Amino acid sequence: MEDPGPAGDFEHRGWTMPYWNDELGKLQSELLFGSDALLLGRVTYEEFAAAWPSRSGDPFTEYINSMPKFVASRTLQEPLTWNARLLKGDAAKAVQELKQQAGKSILIYGSSELVNTLMRHDLIDAYCVMLFPVALGTGKRFFGDGGKKVTLTLTSSTTTSTGVAVLTYELPRSE
Repeated sequence: MEDPGPAGDFEHRGWTMPYWNDELGKLQSELLFGSDALLLGRVTYEEFAAAWPSRSGDPFTEYINSMPKFVASRTLQEPLTWNARLLKGDAAKAVQELKQQAGKSILIYGSSELVNTLMRHDLIDAYCVMLFPVALGTGKRFFGDGGKKVTLTLTSSTTTSTGVAVLTYELPRSE
């Protein structure tokens, strides 16, 4: 389970565009193509499902549109669009069952409430944090209040020419 969300603001994504370049695109592609499915909260799902299906013409778009999506929501009802399936009931239990299936990683974009729920249940194996060189001063926090301390190990880091630091952290592995 990986979450490539930004370290700070989840609500106003337009500010990231000046920092987008081919390097960041390559890193995003590696994350996406290394995954079998997307796991999304309701808000992120609704935003993505409104935008991505109308796009086409490149491998990233074709892959994200064709891959299965799992949506954690207490308010959405089936049927969902965009090759998505609703996770019913307890999201942590449903994700734990998904993780038992064979395959590659399940990728999470944004979905801060879902990420915080999964953190409390030790269901995230890796965090890919993209730290942009801008301080917004407002916005929804990445890690919500009430969570426990989680010790992570930095497994990779790179900085793009536009100053975006891409940091991958994993839970320490027990031998």
